[in-house]
Amino acid sequence: MNLLSIGRGRAIPLGASWTGEGINFAVISKHATSVSLLVYSLSGPHSVATLKLDPTVHLTGDHWHILVKGLPPEFRYAWQVDGPARPGHAFTPEIPLLDPSATAITGGEVWGVSCPEGRLSLFQRRNYQWQEDRHPAVAPEDSILYELHVRSYTQHPSSGVDHPGTFLGLMEKGLYLKSLGITALELLPIHEFDETDCPFVNPHTGQKNLNLWGYNTIGFAAVKASYAATAKDHGQMNEFRDLVAGMHGLGIEVILDVVFNHTGEGGTNGRTWSFRGLDNPLFYMLDSQGRYLNFSGCGNTINCNQPVVRELIIDCLRFWILDMHVDGFRFDLASVLGRDRFGKVMADPPVVEMIAEDGVLAGSKLIAEPWDAEGLYQVGNFPFGRRWSEWNGQYRDTVRRFWLTGGITVGELATRVCGSADLYELAGRTPAHSVNFITCHDGFTLWDLVSYSRKHNSANGEGNRDGTDQNYSNNCGFEGPTQDPEIMRLRLKRVRNLMATLLLSQGMPMILSGDEMLRTQHGNNNAWCQDNEMNWLNWSISKDQMQFQRFTRELIAFRKRHSALRRREFLAPQEVAWHGHLSLLPDFSQSSKHIALQFFGQSTRREPDQDLYIAFSRATEETWWELPTPSRGTHWGRFLDTTIEAPFEIDPTESTDLFRPGQSYRLGPEGILVLVSKE
Repeated sequence: MNLLSIGRGRAIPLGASWTGEGINFAVISKHATSVSLLVYSLSGPHSVATLKLDPTVHLTGDHWHILVKGLPPEFRYAWQVDGPARPGHAFTPEIPLLDPSATAITGGEVWGVSCPEGRLSLFQRRNYQWQEDRHPAVAPEDSILYELHVRSYTQHPSSGVDHPGTFLGLMEKGLYLKSLGITALELLPIHEFDETDCPFVNPHTGQKNLNLWGYNTIGFAAVKASYAATAKDHGQMNEFRDLVAGMHGLGIEVILDVVFNHTGEGGTNGRTWSFRGLDNPLFYMLDSQGRYLNFSGCGNTINCNQPVVRELIIDCLRFWILDMHVDGFRFDLASVLGRDRFGKVMADPPVVEMIAEDGVLAGSKLIAEPWDAEGLYQVGNFPFGRRWSEWNGQYRDTVRRFWLTGGITVGELATRVCGSADLYELAGRTPAHSVNFITCHDGFTLWDLVSYSRKHNSANGEGNRDGTDQNYSNNCGFEGPTQDPEIMRLRLKRVRNLMATLLLSQGMPMILSGDEMLRTQHGNNNAWCQDNEMNWLNWSISKDQMQFQRFTRELIAFRKRHSALRRREFLAPQEVAWHGHLSLLPDFSQSSKHIALQFFGQSTRREPDQDLYIAFSRATEETWWELPTPSRGTHWGRFLDTTIEAPFEIDPTESTDLFRPGQSYRLGPEGILVLVSKE
């Protein structure tokens, strides 16, 4: 370090980058009066060099920059920034600040351990050979998303992997994921965060809870070190690349959950990591008194539509596409992106348009969670929506209520099953703009939906006040685990109905990982801070769980076999027929408890398919259905009857039991029937 020499440097690109003669450092601070670069070796708490930037040399506009020659291939660094002490500013020159563009951060290599030396940005000059890696580029209508938490998926001892809780451990489950049939992993945040920032204690154990989910980013371009088996050697970037390349080799896409609505710095009393100390009023929404506006529910809100900040967001997204080869993004609380610096809702928010129109991102999947924590709800109406798919909260609530709590008509269910045209068609969008889901990380698991009628969140340490009270769940007669055979039969039938509805609906289905094994969180509907067996996927499963796993796998395969379930456009009247107990006589009245639809396979605008006949009944007694005439074929073959107990509820051959048109089929109480036309 004694041989370091410095030059003026360049204002762009932001971050630390190799120029061929040295490392160029650049950062933005509009209001800073003094900026220094601190350089650290790979170990030790103290900087080995402090380079003070001269504003007459190292400042271009609001960009502070410096070229440093003589640095080793790997080192740590931080920024030291000072500025005015006015309301709204939060300059703290005594705190080393992370580089917002850093691609790696040290100090978090061991999960759950606070590093006494703090976190520092890491510069690495390491090559990666992508070989012939290619994006699977699965069409949206053919996609089946699988929402997954990297640590929780393999951390349980039963996972049987060599590297539990890591990217390598997840890759060890690649063949399982391939056999399940999903086409994309939607990973909960894998950007760097501080899991020890959770302030709550589990009152049952006395242990401090951890921020497991990681929706508290401190580095938008940095891979979470403790998710890597190679973290001690700072190998997290390349280990994540190995995961992406490995999944691509299996035909599986990787989609990242990104959190550009807030940061891990929290509110006024939060910890300063980066943005707050660099330029608080530039990066965050503040009121006229300099207080944080909180549209995220997490203490602060990123000033997303400020030109500097939106450029930073675009650069970050491009990095994940170009350097890390990911296939798309799910934007947490995406409606925050539609607010201006004062929190007002914008008709055409610039950052949303930039993301939608960016050429580098053009081939990637963009998925919005189209609401925020302050009541802005944009399902079906997210700006520049032709480029964005949306988490369809109305789909989730309609399906839950139809099967579990009531208050939903068969017409409302039919609308959701057919792709939610009421939300998307008039805007020129397609069924695949609707990401259909019944469960996600936030809320009950599928099994808990039929096992609990109220939340049980006491372990979170917030007096059971956290988490929603509006779950649309039903415990089937007993709260929690039971051995009662009748209750168990009812629960198993209802989860079959829920999963089948999801995978038989037009749109882009998303499954919560572990739901195919009937994972439970013991009634906790906000398990963000439970780094234990409540969240860890237990791979030692019972006979019922195995049969449901098979059930899910066969439904996914059925969806892939039948293009009638994967329409690129909304159904035209001649492509579907509606039926009731009698053929072509549907009952859409308020009191109706059942409806059937017939997809005409020969009119499919992709490849021809057989006709599909799907009947939904929530009646508590058996119902009889007169079978219509198929548009092609002479008989109907049964694929699914959810009222039949496993393993006979599903027939992968679709032809063991054949029925003639005009014949009546008896469907048991609360069930779904699926028939396929046959020659």
